[in-house]
Amino acid sequence: MSRGRTLGAGIALAVFALDQATKFAMMHGFVVTNSRPTPLAPFLDLTLQLNPGISFSFFPQQTLGGVALLLLFTLVATALLGVWLWRTCSLLVGAGLGAIIGGACGNAFDRLSYGAVVDFLDFHAFGRNFFVFNIADAAINVGVVLLLLESLLGARASKEA
Repeated sequence: MSRGRTLGAGIALAVFALDQATKFAMMHGFVVTNSRPTPLAPFLDLTLQLNPGISFSFFPQQTLGGVALLLLFTLVATALLGVWLWRTCSLLVGAGLGAIIGGACGNAFDRLSYGAVVDFLDFHAFGRNFFVFNIADAAINVGVVLLLLESLLGARASKEA
């Protein structure tokens, strides 16, 4: 078994578990009082939001059919990423794909459980509120950055060879 595949699978499981544990804590342990945020840092608050759409609440879906369509899209994309992970030998690609797959599965599980994605980390700075996200969203972004790094480093390595 390839080390990239093994690393990716482990990261996917870890991201999914951490994501779901934090969302469970937010949904069942966090007391929302008047929807007021709880400061964690000068730029980060805890605030519970259910996101019926995709990234940054684009394409919100309130109907069962809309939620099912988003779930289907997520499952197809995750399956394709899984095939890519299965074939990779690169540790960096494996780590990136694992982070994306774990995050996608975490958000898909939310859609099945709540009909929307649970977001709770509110990032803000300089008087502007940027977005509310979760561990899965952060992992997906980190995974994309890792894939971009592999693309840049891989291209450089092949030019030098």
